[in-house]
Amino acid sequence: MAIKKGDQCPKFTLKDQNGEQFNIEDVLGKKNFVLYFYPKDDSPGCTRQACSFKDAFEDFVEIGAQVIGISSDDEESHKKFAEKYNLPFTLLADSQKKVRKMFDVPTNLLGLIPGRVTYVIDKKGVVQGVFNSQMHFDKHVSEAMKILKNIN
Repeated sequence: MAIKKGDQCPKFTLKDQNGEQFNIEDVLGKKNFVLYFYPKDDSPGCTRQACSFKDAFEDFVEIGAQVIGISSDDEESHKKFAEKYNLPFTLLADSQKKVRKMFDVPTNLLGLIPGRVTYVIDKKGVVQGVFNSQMHFDKHVSEAMKILKNIN
């Protein structure tokens, strides 16, 4: 069952781009956050999406929100991607696709391409918004910001 507005954020631990354990429970209760699932590091659409989150990063920080990206690429791939584009936020390696399955993020194009879904989650761990769009990379940032401004 797909995670939707009003649902509780599932609890999980994954490794980040630096090989460190990242436990979502360390964020819950402290900050609102944006959790975005994307298909692949360094692909054209995913790069545009990541760079649009980077360009708006200070705006997210200003309103006290954290940005977290997740794909099935490994930590090394994430590290290269983050360094190449100076991404200032956390990228999590979901190589086994276990968190993608927890959120029931859909696949696109005959099930071959992992979906692109953004979740806005409040401090209490409640999903306040979901934006699912494979093609509108830049809208994920504006939609997330709009929802976050209404939470604060």
